[in-house]
Amino acid sequence: MANILAVDDETAILTMIQKILSRDGHQVTVVSDSQMLEAVQLEQFDLILLDIMMPGKDGFTVCKEIRGKTDCPILFLTAKMQEQSLVYGLQTGADDYICKPFGANELRARIGAHLRREHREHYVRLSVPNAQFNLSSKELTVNGTVMQLTPAEYEICEFLARSKGQVFSREQIYENVFGYDGESNDSTIITHIKNIRIKLEQAEYSPIKTVWGIGYKWEV
Repeated sequence: MANILAVDDETAILTMIQKILSRDGHQVTVVSDSQMLEAVQLEQFDLILLDIMMPGKDGFTVCKEIRGKTDCPILFLTAKMQEQSLVYGLQTGADDYICKPFGANELRARIGAHLRREHREHYVRLSVPNAQFNLSSKELTVNGTVMQLTPAEYEICEFLARSKGQVFSREQIYENVFGYDGESNDSTIITHIKNIRIKLEQAEYSPIKTVWGIGYKWEV
């Protein structure tokens, strides 16, 4: 059972989310006004569902504000899937998107995948040239500097580094990292890779290579 927060100005959507997830044994807290989040203890939640298009503070603004208070997965609920919006959304600290309208099975599968990823237990370190993964704290250290990666960015790096030299398609990366082959796979992985490269290049580290027409690989 997980403690999940859903934020959306549409009460019908909140009611649907609460009904679906409560049947699976989750504790669901719903908030219809993003301004009310200031009174919510975010550290208690295992996952946050966050609508983008809300009056007052939109989801992008809220995500940036709360990301520093919680490291749990944040999933945007959105009908807005243009690449520019997707890039910006993931840069604010979100892990994934669920496109409206969505069905009960997709909601369960996507949330289940992220919760399983968060609750995996790790006990060892993974070392690669010039970098080290702390698998218990989920931190990537490059040349002695801890990279400021989102949970999703870290998982993508760890997955690729574990199979160093092997090429994976965007679909394979998404399925292995998040465990669900959803409609937003391609754009989500492309954007995460872009953001990872920007951060790692600041440490003069460029391990993720593009194999045109196929996918990506970790090569150092």
